[in-house]
Amino acid sequence: MLDFLGIGAQKAATTWLYAQLSRHPDVRFPAGKEVHFWDRHRERGVEWWLGLFADPRPGVRQGEITPAYAMLEVSDIAEIRKRCPDLRLFYSVRNPLERAWSAALMAVGRAELEPDEASDAWFVDHFRSRGSLARGDYVGCLQRWSSVFPREQLHVIVFDDVARDPRGVLRRLAAHLGVSSGVYDEIPDADLRAPVHSGPALPIRPALIPVLRALYAPRIDALVEWLGRDLPGWRASLAG
Repeated sequence: MLDFLGIGAQKAATTWLYAQLSRHPDVRFPAGKEVHFWDRHRERGVEWWLGLFADPRPGVRQGEITPAYAMLEVSDIAEIRKRCPDLRLFYSVRNPLERAWSAALMAVGRAELEPDEASDAWFVDHFRSRGSLARGDYVGCLQRWSSVFPREQLHVIVFDDVARDPRGVLRRLAAHLGVSSGVYDEIPDADLRAPVHSGPALPIRPALIPVLRALYAPRIDALVEWLGRDLPGWRASLAG
């Protein structure tokens, strides 16, 4: 039985979450981290997808984390709920300026370029692409999923909290998934704080910051309102 689904966002610690959840004795990823059924492999049929999680064990929660699911249409989300009405969902969000830059750096590598070989115009085109903007539309994602699933089934994780208090993030997530949170009390701080598949640590080019601010200032305001909590680090990135 499928018990949980991580729906993104891309470049927002989903690989770290997968690694830490995989440590838990009562959490399983029988098909690995990303299955990509709903965005790439629909031709295989929903029964194929559900069959990946058809080996239930008492007290064990099974699931997957595919960041592309953040962009699913409401009709797809409704189909997921029809099949899995009690599904527990989680969604991690990162400062969208940093997320867009990190994703662009990843795209540079896939294009077999070094970051210094890509022009400012190349990066701007990537930031303004439909895919990048959709992945940074956190409120749009939350609205679509919460229009189908009860809001209490959708847990939001803020990337800043992962850096500040990884143990607290994992304890809250474990509670949301319905497994013991005490497991994470036994893991050393250094292990919890170790990066997992982090991208290149390059600062955003100064010339690109105004473009990103213009794209994402309204979206940050909208997320602050949706979450009901301030994001001072994100707002600070808009200053200047």
